[in-house]
Amino acid sequence: MRIGIAADHGGFTMKERMAAALLASGYEIKDFGAKELDPDDDYPDFVVPLAEAVGEGLLDRGIAFCSSGVGASIAANKVFGVRAALVHDDYSAHQGVEHDDMNILCLGSLVVGYAQAWELVRTFLGATFSGAERHRRRLAKVAALERRGAPL
Repeated sequence: MRIGIAADHGGFTMKERMAAALLASGYEIKDFGAKELDPDDDYPDFVVPLAEAVGEGLLDRGIAFCSSGVGASIAANKVFGVRAALVHDDYSAHQGVEHDDMNILCLGSLVVGYAQAWELVRTFLGATFSGAERHRRRLAKVAALERRGAPL
């Protein structure tokens, strides 16, 4: 499984630890940055390229960090083909994939500790989309919203 990972300064330390753990677990990782801790950087600069790669199918899944996870989630969901969610619990980490085909997990490094984040990441990566008709039907409605686009 090809995994992308990204964070601004708020999630930098957790991203670095998570990337190492994922590599040690045998995942292929593409790190979209930040490459160094810079308190003046901006989460869209890292999260959007990650989301674009996931949306284009170049990566199987993505993991994005910022201090709360909210900004990362907002930015990722602006990209066509991305279904990102801010998650703090195991149920949502797997259900978001099983029912909603979530492809980017967003985490707040100041909201969840590393041990919990690692558990959420493993749950997210271990889940598969059910493909049930009701879930495909709902996702088709979401995709229609994406195609409609934002008003000018």
